[in-house]
Amino acid sequence: MLLVKTHLGLSSIHGIGLFATEAIAKGTTIWRFDERTDRRFTKAEREALPEPARSFVATYSYPEWVGSDIHLLDGDHARFMNHSATPNTDCETDTVATRDIAAGEELLCDYDQFHPGHGLF
Repeated sequence: MLLVKTHLGLSSIHGIGLFATEAIAKGTTIWRFDERTDRRFTKAEREALPEPARSFVATYSYPEWVGSDIHLLDGDHARFMNHSATPNTDCETDTVATRDIAAGEELLCDYDQFHPGHGLF
């Protein structure tokens, strides 16, 4: 669940991106798994979904940790956070700002932290 104010916009990195609506201080927790809005899917649950739900979950979910069969699906706009090799967040457990982030700046994470070989840009 997102814990800071954000909005969606066109990303210079890829399609739609997630942007800070207000300044975010270094060390602020931006996102934390919350079962009230977010969902964990086992491989069997993902495979049992009908199309197009299966494709949606395949696109927007990601491994809970490196090598995990459990995938997380963000229930809010956090699913639009794009990848960067030089992100402004750390997604080791919760997503935390690694530096001060200005209002209007795109929030970026390194997909390799939880999904090495993701195959995206």
